[in-house]
Amino acid sequence: MASTKVEGYVESIHQSLDNILSIVSYLSEDMIRWKPSRDEWSILQILSHVGESTLFWLDEMDRVLEKPGTEWGRGLGHSGRLAAVEAPDKLTIDDAIAKVNGLKEEVTNRLSKVSEDRLTEENPHRNFGKFGNKPISFLIEHFLVEHVEGHYNQIQRNLTKLSEETIK
Repeated sequence: MASTKVEGYVESIHQSLDNILSIVSYLSEDMIRWKPSRDEWSILQILSHVGESTLFWLDEMDRVLEKPGTEWGRGLGHSGRLAAVEAPDKLTIDDAIAKVNGLKEEVTNRLSKVSEDRLTEENPHRNFGKFGNKPISFLIEHFLVEHVEGHYNQIQRNLTKLSEETIK
């Protein structure tokens, strides 16, 4: 592994992915497909998004490492982001779980190539006014580590809402 900091990133992402996989392994298809509201994602949509977004941010990381100074990021309307969640009836649970499961190896392989000294290299975000220049460590911490953990928490919130719904 490239550095202790990178090892920590990998370990944290793996823990969140393991938590996600562990929790969904006990859920029925109905629970995984249930949407808390019209504006909230089902657990299946969350799984699909985690699979798509993690690969997207790894690609962004690789791109700015390969070509320093390159602008990085995306908006909420990014076509890949939207495609991952817009047709939940066409998503299969097995495919979504398999993709999330495969992320662990992908995260390990790609992050292990990042050396400690590269973590401080800054690159401009596409929304420069909001983010400005940010180091590679910011991209990894915010858009990979915190992002995957946040979606694990989102799954837990969905299950709490589902539980409350069934009690009514």
